[in-house]
This record gives sequence, C-alpha cells and structure tokens, in this order.
Amino acid sequence: MSHQRVVSLGGGHGLAATLTAMRGVTSEITAVVTVADNGGSSGRLRDEFGSLPPGDLRMALAALCSDDEWGRGWADVMQYRFRGEGDLSGHALGNLLMMALWEMDGDPVRGIRQVGKLLRIVGDVLPMSLDPLDIEGTFNTASGRTIVRGQVQVATAKGRIESLRLIPENPRVTPQVLTAIEAADWITIGPGSWFSSVMPHLLLPELASAVVNSRAKRIMVLNLPEPDSIDEFAGSSAEDHLEFILQHVPHLRIDFAVVDPASIEKNSKLKGLVEGLGGELVVAPLAQSPGSYHHDVKKLRAVFAHIME
Repeated sequence: MSHQRVVSLGGGHGLAATLTAMRGVTSEITAVVTVADNGGSSGRLRDEFGSLPPGDLRMALAALCSDDEWGRGWADVMQYRFRGEGDLSGHALGNLLMMALWEMDGDPVRGIRQVGKLLRIVGDVLPMSLDPLDIEGTFNTASGRTIVRGQVQVATAKGRIESLRLIPENPRVTPQVLTAIEAADWITIGPGSWFSSVMPHLLLPELASAVVNSRAKRIMVLNLPEPDSIDEFAGSSAEDHLEFILQHVPHLRIDFAVVDPASIEKNSKLKGLVEGLGGELVVAPLAQSPGSYHHDVKKLRAVFAHIME
C-alpha cells in the first residue's frame, strides 16, 4: 500500500464507494463531504438544530472504518436506523451521536474526528464547509423555466439544468480542507449525484480555487448510466456533466477521467472533452453488474491502483 496523499470530494453513496476503493490503495485519505443534504434523518436534524447535516459524513466515516472486528462492528452500529413510528423512527444512530458531540463541544470537525477515533478510521473526514448549505437549481422543462431549492429537490428535478448555485453563495470553507488539498498528491472528484453531491464542491469559490491551483493530479470518476426512474434530469450524460462543470469552473484541469463503457454514447465527444481538459480518458468496466448504476469498489480500486502507479 502506498502513502500517497489523496483528497476525495463528493457525498453520499458515490463518495463512500470511492473511499472504500481508495483505502485499498493508500492509507492517506481525506474525505471532503458536501453539507447540503436536506432529506431524511439529516434534514430533520438540520431543521431542528440548525446544524450541518450529518448523514453523508456518517457514511464517509463508515467507509473508512478500520478493517477489523472493532471497526466493522462500530460502523454497523453507526449505520443502524431506528424503526417504529415514534420520533426516533428513521434516524441513524451515527447521526444522533454526531449531533450530541456537536452540541457538547460546538466544533463540528472535532466531533467528526471523535467518531473517527471510535471507528479507528483510515484517514480523515471533513465537511466541505462549516455552514449548512442549500442548493438552488434552474431547470428548463416542458412547461417552462422552474427554480427548485434543496439537495433532494435538485437531485430529483426533471428537465434540462440551466444553472446551479449555493445558498449562501460564499460560505465558510473548512480550513482543514484547504490544508489537505495543499498537501495532496491526488484529488478525486465523483462519482455521485452530480448536481447535489459533486458540483457543490466546485461552486464554493475558495474550495474550487484550491482545487484548480493544486499541484495534485486530478481523477474524475464519471457516473454510470442511471435508469429513467431515478435519473437526475432528462438527457443527463457523462458529456453533459463535464460540460456543466466547465461552465462553472472553466479553468479546471484534470489528469484522468474514469468511465464505464456503458456511459459512452454513440458518436460521443467525451474523449475530446477530456483531452481538452488536459486529461486522459480511462475506459474500464466499473458497474457492480450489467445495468447496475452502482460502482463496484474492487473494479474501481484496480483502476485507481493502475493510475496511481
């Protein structure tokens, strides 16, 4: 295992897959997690306490738990969700634990790291911002132009996305994130819900600037094709995602873009787009099974290991 320093940007299941894959390549991992979640347990706690949403942070911590009985056991406990019809129903225990630590101490990074010590995690987990964020997207639909606000609402909106912004527009970036990016050898971006988990990192001006100016090499992991029933927006493709990033961060350069063959459409311009960003397109089977939209962590790990050699 190498000791190359990696910073992984994302949120939710996509970031968890990247972290699970990358921990088999290096032990020097910093997960930078979006803080715009407004659904489920995280949304309820955020509304009640005005805090950062803990859910994506919890998932990243669980993905980096120590690979032994202690770490895996506590990761399972952290992921446990209460059942029933009462006030606790649907809450993940890890979310409540982080809320308690934040209430007691007031320092979200210190609270996250305390949970990390309990799980004996590999690496570090940090929120992208110290402020809970909202995402606002403008979509063109068959019935006209519509504006939606909230991570869940943006992720499930239909139509062609026109623009995306954070509220507040210039939130406080977590200082430790900038330190990690400055020291990084590699930065990974994606996969995940592109407009609600990946793009927020590049919409935060100070964070985007740090990524653009970093000496680290950049790996972008593009999404697998999603069934129409859960598609983020009609017509979404790997090309659309890259072009959307360039609209918002025109100076971004990447070294590698990783994509499954199923994500390359007929007459695709993806290779040219990636090369225009200064990068190399790496095409490899990444899906858990044919037709799956979830990345297989073993396949992803093999690609990371090959690139980082």
